[in-house]
Amino acid sequence: MGRPFKCIGLVGIPRKLEAIETHQVLYDWLVNLGIEVLVEDRLAQYIKLPSNVYASLDTIGEQADLAIVVGGDGNMLRSARHLSHYKIKVIGVNRGNLGFLTDISHDHVIEQLTPVIKGEYDEDSRFLLEVSIYSDGQLINSGFAVNEIVVTPNTVAHMIDYDVYINERNAFSQRADGLIIATPTGSTAYSLSAGGPILAPHLDALIITPMFPHSLAVRPLVIKSDDPIHLKFPTTALDLNIACDSQIILPVRPTQDVIIRRSNYEFNLIHTKDYDYFNNLSSKLGWSQKMF
Repeated sequence: MGRPFKCIGLVGIPRKLEAIETHQVLYDWLVNLGIEVLVEDRLAQYIKLPSNVYASLDTIGEQADLAIVVGGDGNMLRSARHLSHYKIKVIGVNRGNLGFLTDISHDHVIEQLTPVIKGEYDEDSRFLLEVSIYSDGQLINSGFAVNEIVVTPNTVAHMIDYDVYINERNAFSQRADGLIIATPTGSTAYSLSAGGPILAPHLDALIITPMFPHSLAVRPLVIKSDDPIHLKFPTTALDLNIACDSQIILPVRPTQDVIIRRSNYEFNLIHTKDYDYFNNLSSKLGWSQKMF
């Protein structure tokens, strides 16, 4: 059992305005319990609260013990990339669609969070990916991702050629629409749509999933999470884009080198005591519906 939380941050920019109701309900409830509450400053335009409660995401990471992220997985991914730099714990309230990372129901938010804020929860830390772009051996750009790093041409419906080195050993060369490097957390996201496998979240592994490869023999590959992946594009003429969780886009020239590795940062996801990953997976993907 963990310690009760004394300072809690409310995070998440709503896609739908009704999600603001959840922020208001949580704020009123936590304040009435005597808990210090910080609210992400980007929410100031949506909800009227005392001005001194608004804080940046980094300030919440520094000062709060727990961040409650309200929204869909997109809000969780954005928050997790920032908050992974701090010791703060993170839990999600689903006001989006599938919500693989935001598993608290907004209809029962007080009921489900009551034991959590008292210290009754399970920890489920997830590692991030770090991508680095080099030009003539010099680092020129970098980024982090919770779900995946995606490499594509910057022009739609064009293919690219790439060489993949794993642990600095030439592993394979492919021609495809792009390439997805996913964490176990991201195995239920873009990689899954491209035909990649689902990995249990605590596996120390990465998935390399080609996007529409120009060969029937090409299949996704699972490797150790601490094996760095080095990408080169010796015969590609197009400029490229690298997307981190589909939220941060980094431009890449075909003459540059891309290295993707497991980050030293983790985000400290927590769940209610009754959370079951496989039950959640079955529910979200419709596996619980019998076909016979």
